[in-house]
Amino acid sequence: MNAARTSTTITTFSALLLGAGGAAFLFGSDVLLARVIPGTPASATVLGQLVAAAWLAVASLNWNQRRVIVGGIYGRPMVLANLALYLISAFSLARPAMASGASPALRLFTVLFGILTVVYGAILLRGPFGADTAVGATGSS
Repeated sequence: MNAARTSTTITTFSALLLGAGGAAFLFGSDVLLARVIPGTPASATVLGQLVAAAWLAVASLNWNQRRVIVGGIYGRPMVLANLALYLISAFSLARPAMASGASPALRLFTVLFGILTVVYGAILLRGPFGADTAVGATGSS
């Protein structure tokens, strides 16, 4: 059995990140939103839970597709869903993260989402890379 494929590692990491964040926001959005974005009204709890639902949906998609080679034409819908999620999240969080007094957690999420945007963009445009290309070229799994 080969070493872990690059796409498997990326997809599994994304699934775990979104699953953990989604579960946390689903059950604790009233506390977490106030810490991540100070000044958030208590009525925004439902928005945190809606974000949690989206994160959990994409996490389950990633988890179920974690052993599939993705990139280029392979797994395109999953790659596009992740790219859209991370791109929109990074852009939406960028302005609040750059404000003075922004929480370190908000800045961490912004940077992490930005990195994952670049990773999924590269997967979409470049195709499978790393250990995935050798597996795909030989036809063995």
